[in-house]
Amino acid sequence: MTRKKSKSKPTEPKTKKKRSLQTSKSADTLTTSRVDGKKALTASTLDRFKNRTRHRDYTIDFDCPEFTCICPVSGFPDFAHIHISYVPENWCVELKSLKLYFNQFRDRGIFHEDVVNVILDDLLSLLKPKKMEVVGDFNVRGNIKTVIRAEFSKKNKAK
Repeated sequence: MTRKKSKSKPTEPKTKKKRSLQTSKSADTLTTSRVDGKKALTASTLDRFKNRTRHRDYTIDFDCPEFTCICPVSGFPDFAHIHISYVPENWCVELKSLKLYFNQFRDRGIFHEDVVNVILDDLLSLLKPKKMEVVGDFNVRGNIKTVIRAEFSKKNKAK
């Protein structure tokens, strides 16, 4: 049995087209324009918006499981899970601004106790809530686990 040679032209190997990111206003398309993280952090401020449900008390909880800061003594990074719980009065914190605020700590030399109290003080001055608690659950360092809790209640003031 003899094979017939195909008369078709030999195919050249297909070359892969290089993917390029396209700039578009569509949310479905990747864009080349990205936020400069360092600029976003330095320019960020904590923002708030009006509490639209003032006719009842309710609790807002936030968890930041990837919080980082720098030990001011050793210069090594500290890792923590930060939990915030508050009952708003007139204001609520805007989440993106809170995320950027947390990220501002990543290069800051600060003690664990100060982290929790600085966060509480900053949020109290911004929001003036009825009640707030901030808990910093820091990873083990030197065989010691640290959990710092600071709270505020309008009834009891600062604890």
